[in-house]
Amino acid sequence: MKRRNRTRTQKRTANASRDDVPQSLRQRIRRFLDVPLSSTIRITRLHTLGVVVIALLVAVAYFPATQAGFVWDDFIFVDSSFVQELSGIRVIWITPSQISNEGHYWPMVYTTFWVEYRLWGFNPTGYHVVNVLLHLVNSLLVWLVLRRLRVPGASLVGVVFAVHPLHVESVAWIIERKDVLSALFYLTAVLAWLRWEETDDRRLYGLSIALFAVGLLSKSVVVTLPAALLVLRWWKRGRLTRADLLHTAPFFVVGLCVTLADYAYYSSIAPVNLGYSIIERALIAARALWFYATKLSWPDDLAVIYPLWNISVSDPLGWAFVVASAATAGLLLFFRNRIGRGPLVGALFFVITLSPTLGFIDHGYMMISLVAERFQYLAGIGFIAVVVGAAVQAAHRLPGRYRAAAWGIAACVVAVLSVQTWQHASVYRNDETLFSHVLDFNPKSRTAYSRLSATLINQDRWEEGLAVARAGIENDADEDSVHYNAGVALHKLGRLEQAEERYLRALEINPNYEKPLRNLGALLATQERYDEALQRLEAAITLNPNHARTHFNRGLLLFHLDRMDEAASSLEHALSLDPTLQDARKTLDAVRRSME
Repeated sequence: MKRRNRTRTQKRTANASRDDVPQSLRQRIRRFLDVPLSSTIRITRLHTLGVVVIALLVAVAYFPATQAGFVWDDFIFVDSSFVQELSGIRVIWITPSQISNEGHYWPMVYTTFWVEYRLWGFNPTGYHVVNVLLHLVNSLLVWLVLRRLRVPGASLVGVVFAVHPLHVESVAWIIERKDVLSALFYLTAVLAWLRWEETDDRRLYGLSIALFAVGLLSKSVVVTLPAALLVLRWWKRGRLTRADLLHTAPFFVVGLCVTLADYAYYSSIAPVNLGYSIIERALIAARALWFYATKLSWPDDLAVIYPLWNISVSDPLGWAFVVASAATAGLLLFFRNRIGRGPLVGALFFVITLSPTLGFIDHGYMMISLVAERFQYLAGIGFIAVVVGAAVQAAHRLPGRYRAAAWGIAACVVAVLSVQTWQHASVYRNDETLFSHVLDFNPKSRTAYSRLSATLINQDRWEEGLAVARAGIENDADEDSVHYNAGVALHKLGRLEQAEERYLRALEINPNYEKPLRNLGALLATQERYDEALQRLEAAITLNPNHARTHFNRGLLLFHLDRMDEAASSLEHALSLDPTLQDARKTLDAVRRSME
């Protein structure tokens, strides 16, 4: 009798321990991948291990990015005084029009740069590390959000998000801090919302709105959040109520106000009107959706700057993308009762979150390309969640011996993505590696020819820069910047007549192009064509009155013309703009001695 009682006690103890401790590799994998075993969310050692794994993957995959320098549009904050000066915080928040080459009002991003300058100056490593850390936090937030939503394979989605090479542009390019920073506030706003749904704590509801507002001040593309919240509500309940609309209404109001204000500011600074019809915009949107879905599924040939599509209503391929998009939506809707609403919700999130960048609203980058890897940073979560979730559920239906092989395949996929991310991050080492890479995959890129030739010329590699500029002219004879770059290289090489010809061609294409005016003025002055030179320099000053070197050249020219009072005034103005301009100071001293 005692032996029987002891046996029963041992069985009860074994059954109790079985609920707390995974008894097999299968159960451990299921817990790590967040396939629901119960309705209770618990933090286990495996989840802690998951955090460590994601952190290590991000650190290794993005290590080349931490060794990179400033590239492309990073000069917006590197070459501007507002980051360096304490008073610059006022410029960032109150007078953003003083930030050259930035048409948006996204003060949170530049505030982070302003703070970082006080920590490590313009050492690019610090800025890169911050971007990588923000991406790491976002990857963990993706896991946490999907885990709260009971999405199968939530942790694997977080891993794939962490190492997917399509996210490199948002992380390795410093100025794209706007993507990772806005995503941070977006995801934390979603977490606060989900927690409010569970607790009905109004403070969490207010916190969610506040985080959303801060996200908008980082990048207004997160304006789609309230629509995504409605989609989540529909997914959970299968319907939307009046209360759902009322709860999301403040989000819509905040998003509409901030985004319209940003768009009005953008339109006043850099108005863009590309003239696409609504049908052409629909063709652009459909093709862009399949572009992103394809690159997320098979991230090969990542060009950074992609060829500008030729959009035509008579192109059958364009209509094929429209039909494929409509058919996919119809199938997901039709089979929602059989396969669940999850795939449809993932697709809706993907489309809604991408919608601001699909070409329905004109923006400057559409003149370079109609798609960009960075545009899908948040939207890709929906696509990845559907694909990974379906794969995880399918793997759990396999016989035991095949299941381990499925997890092995998953590990290999993550390893391949990590290697691709490492390789793609290496592209962002400097402008030369970046734009050489672009031209390898997109030999028609005007931007790449312009930036690569300028980079080589700035390194005093004038012949190489001239060769790239000439190739750019052959590619597009109406691109003003490559004519200007060719002029600079020829000027440096002492081939003045040819340089003058290139400067004049750049001005013929763009009469308001200040740089060739400035350089042409200096070139004409060396040929003692003073009146022509003065005319060009004064035209350059009209276009850009805050360029110190132009005022110095004008003062020097006036000095040679023996117009001392005007020369002194121009040189003094040059020094007020740039007190470190020693040539201007020496020339001003000479002018003053001549006036005595």
